Formats: sequence, structure tokens, C-alpha cells
Amino acid sequence: MHKLKEEFREVFEKNTEGNDGLFALSDWLKKAMAYFPKSCQTIRRWIDEITAYFDNRTTQGTVEGINNKLKVIKRRGYGFRNFKNFSLRCLLNWHFAS
Repeated sequence: MHKLKEEFREVFEKNTEGNDGLFALSDWLKKAMAYFPKSCQTIRRWIDEITAYFDNRTTQGTVEGINNKLKVIKRRGYGFRNFKNFSLRCLLNWHFAS
């Protein structure tokens, strides 16, 4: 299983074009289906979005990080008296307060 994980990483590191990445990912899915059936199903469901990475080399990581940080601020700030206090806390976190 460790070898399959490393091969999965190599698919994204070595392939720089959409079709090459798609073929490499398809080959990996065939090998991994016996060990990771649920993961393979998820990858197949999101195949268009995943293969778009090979063309653009961008991910949603930054946006997901911001969303997570907002959720943490919201959780820690339970009981803010109004939305203005919440929005100020969010802006202060990214040094945008005026």
C-alpha cells in the first residue's frame, strides 16, 4: 500500500499535461482498486476537477485554509454581540482592519 501511495504522488509530480496525467491516474486507479475501493470511487467522481490540476497546477488549498480559519474564529467567538465584532475579528486576523 505504501508503494501505491508513492505512485499516486508521482502521478501528480511527474505529469505536466492533462492527457498524460489522466492516463497515469487511470493506470493508478486500476492498480489501486483492490486496496482502496472507496478512494478510487471518489477519485472517479471528481475526475474532471482532479485532472484540471494537470493543466493549471493550482489547487483550492488556499481557499480551504481561509474557510477553515473563519470557522475557527466563528467557533472561538461564540457569543459575539453583533456581526460587526465578528467581521472585525476576521479582518484583524489577516491584518486588513482599518
